[in-house]
Amino acid sequence: MKNSTGDFKIIKVLNNNVLFVLQNNKEKILFERGIGFGKKIDDLISADTHVEKVFSIENENNSNTFKQLVSTVNTNIIGICEEIISMISKELNENLNEKIHISLTDHISFTLKRLLSNDTIQNPFLIETATLYKTEFELAKKAVKMLEEKTNIEIPEDEVGFIALHIHSARKKGELSNTIKYAFLSNTIIEFIEDELDITIDKHSIDYARFITHLRFTIERIINSSPIKNELLNAIKHAYPESYKLSSKICKLLEDELHKKVVEDETAYLVMHIERIKNNTKGSILK
Repeated sequence: MKNSTGDFKIIKVLNNNVLFVLQNNKEKILFERGIGFGKKIDDLISADTHVEKVFSIENENNSNTFKQLVSTVNTNIIGICEEIISMISKELNENLNEKIHISLTDHISFTLKRLLSNDTIQNPFLIETATLYKTEFELAKKAVKMLEEKTNIEIPEDEVGFIALHIHSARKKGELSNTIKYAFLSNTIIEFIEDELDITIDKHSIDYARFITHLRFTIERIINSSPIKNELLNAIKHAYPESYKLSSKICKLLEDELHKKVVEDETAYLVMHIERIKNNTKGSILK
């Protein structure tokens, strides 16, 4: 990869593969195998140097926050996190939101401290995250493997789920808080259905996967105000009155949480998934 005019001035050597640099008054992160070996602060790296990945942090607030991280978080941990971010970007062939350099690094640093203190990491949205964000979850597994290899710290699967949420947030250019909120909302609805139907849903079943995936797209349509049309609305309403009543309660919950109107057509689509769950309570859906 050729860089723009102007040599890179080293601000911080994060590890042998990652440098925090300044080029043309812009802070950047360089990733290339061995690029940091033997280097020190204020050394210059030629703009013609081959670099596998260049990350820029354009937003001033983000830049200031990242510099605070660099000054407070273990340099080796920041370097590992940047290698992970580079891996994720390469695997997806996507540019990630620049906030991931802050949010993921801060999260991983704090998690490692907790694990070293023998704290328990618990993720209430693990199965929802693995089901909804399969690609991100697989990348998070790779990230955890990299962390374990470089730190010799055993990392629980619950942490895979948290890293996956960070990846999803960076892909969607959204706030991590929203990603977590929607995972929490999906989990809340599943628990609500279990209470209403007096069942325990097997979260490893195909019916669960179908429902949670449909719910994800339902939430996205509601947020984006992109209502769907259901030509069988009236037929479904009359054929499955009890499930329709439950679906209406779910849609009311969605309206309250998302502060958006949910059209009746969405209610009807949820009915069919509820019916499938009810009909399979003596099969794979019941634990």
